[in-house]
Amino acid sequence: MKNSFPVSNGSTKQYQHVSKEPLRQDAVKVQTTKNTETGNYLQGRGAQINTKNRFLKDERTREHIEGIDDWEEGDARTVYMEQESKSIVNKVESPDVGMGYSMNPYAGCEHGCIYCYARNVHEYWGYSAGLDFERKIIVKKNAPQLLRKFLMHKNWDATPIMLSGNTDCYQPAEQQYRLTRALLEVCNEFNQPVGILTKNSWILRDKDILQEMAKKQIVSAMVSITSFNEDLRRVMEPRTTTALQKLKVINELSSAGVRMGIMMGPMIPGLNEHEMQRIMKASRDNGATFTAYTFIRLNGAIKLLFHDWLYKNFPDRADKVWHLIEQSHDGKVNDSRWGVRMRGEGSIAKLVADQYKKYGKLYGMNAEEWSLNRSLFRRPGEQGRLF
Repeated sequence: MKNSFPVSNGSTKQYQHVSKEPLRQDAVKVQTTKNTETGNYLQGRGAQINTKNRFLKDERTREHIEGIDDWEEGDARTVYMEQESKSIVNKVESPDVGMGYSMNPYAGCEHGCIYCYARNVHEYWGYSAGLDFERKIIVKKNAPQLLRKFLMHKNWDATPIMLSGNTDCYQPAEQQYRLTRALLEVCNEFNQPVGILTKNSWILRDKDILQEMAKKQIVSAMVSITSFNEDLRRVMEPRTTTALQKLKVINELSSAGVRMGIMMGPMIPGLNEHEMQRIMKASRDNGATFTAYTFIRLNGAIKLLFHDWLYKNFPDRADKVWHLIEQSHDGKVNDSRWGVRMRGEGSIAKLVADQYKKYGKLYGMNAEEWSLNRSLFRRPGEQGRLF
């Protein structure tokens, strides 16, 4: 699974839409506790605390909530920190994440998804994986120039690049900086194949260039949908687009000729794992043709952040959810085993995997043979094709 966006010299395909049905309400209602409506809960944030940075020795944090009941955390405004980076394209060494290369114009993410694996990366920048990850966003202002320099390298072979591999490239910072747009313009100029993963409807602002790239079969996009339950989404992914807006994204872009898919992840037992069929069907009805999923795992500081979030929002089922996650990772909530960590194991993980296989086949997901086109890649000024 080294490359979720395989390559070929094939031509583009036309996508046929099927009739859509109204989105039904969730049969299994997952409601948050009322404490999210009090002044002690930071509305619009996923994390409620700053965890300790494992790279910093002398640091004060608020990890142990039970010891600081009289210490309230104020919600500071998001800060954008502009930076001149040294590189933008990263080689991905992990064999089970589905990408060979990635580029991330922003570090940190205001979407605030509580489960996000990229939170731990923020510690390398000297910040916390908790609230800092959502409030202190690093902006790589020279990202387009770095990408152009990278693609000019004589040994680059037009391997597809994922946008983004860590944080969402269409997070709120994109409204101000438009770095993702600029990166797409460079890719379009070079005919560099690129895959996109987002959970924000701001991608529609780039429909024009995505449509142009789709005609050359050098772009493919996935929208991340974890739940149709708005009560759950608002606390789990507080600053993301609603599920209905995500379906609109799929519909508009697929109608424009862009190959669209969905990422269902993470699936969390006791919270959203029962929604897989509805998510897959609604996405298919709106033009999605391929899909992927991940099973929840809580590595590094995310373990503490998720635990704090879970017991604050779902005290009625927190113990059950936590134990189900443990059962799916050999008694732990973290799992670093290649090939297992993204899918889990045991009866619950198998049930999710079986659902994915069953409904994927039922709705014709991943049925077509399709791949991004490398054959058109050329550097400005070059004569003829690279291949």
